[in-house]
Amino acid sequence: MKISYHYIILLGLVLGTASCKKDNYEAPASTLSGRIMYNNEEIGLEYNQVPIELYQPGFGKVGAITAPLSQEGKYSALLFDGDYKMIIPASQGPFQWRESTAGRRDTLAVKVSGNQTLDLQGTPYFMIRAATYTVNGKTVTANFRADQIITGPNAKTIERINLYINKTQFVSGADNLINAEIAGSAITNPAAITLTATTPAIVPAQNYVFVRIGLKLNGVEDMIFSPLQKITTN
Repeated sequence: MKISYHYIILLGLVLGTASCKKDNYEAPASTLSGRIMYNNEEIGLEYNQVPIELYQPGFGKVGAITAPLSQEGKYSALLFDGDYKMIIPASQGPFQWRESTAGRRDTLAVKVSGNQTLDLQGTPYFMIRAATYTVNGKTVTANFRADQIITGPNAKTIERINLYINKTQFVSGADNLINAEIAGSAITNPAAITLTATTPAIVPAQNYVFVRIGLKLNGVEDMIFSPLQKITTN
């Protein structure tokens, strides 16, 4: 069967127009960013392990838009303008966040219109505070306290606390050169804890390391951390 040359041209124009319309949808251009804090204190976390999820009802996207929290508890998401539901999923993070009366994680309504900042409030089970570090050659000694924030029936107990040392700014149980550990059962005074670790040789050599204290709770996967600190070694 012969097909008219003019018909082929017309069909090409129609398909080309449809393709252009498909390709010319505007990309999301609004940035929603912020931090998760306890009052004015940074809640330190392990990089890329605790997610914030955003849902846009009625927009055709069923799944979540995920914005992982950084070590410093920061997040950022590139979104279309519109109304969203935000949640930190259950069993994620070493803190309580927007608990409903039934003890379940609740959602937060967020209206996105242009770039904006939205800081979130969480209540950690513990906080590592007053961390100081002294250096003797390659040996680092950390002194700090572990303050219990949530008490009563929702309280958690300490499984262990670690001093983590790494050559880069990513410092956690998964990213460290060396670490020292104390079991929760061995802590006699949470207001005065000391941990010491000796940094191994670094190749190529550098005269500094990055340190953080991490606290692991019984029954909670994610650790809470002290703020990252860079220290000079000899």
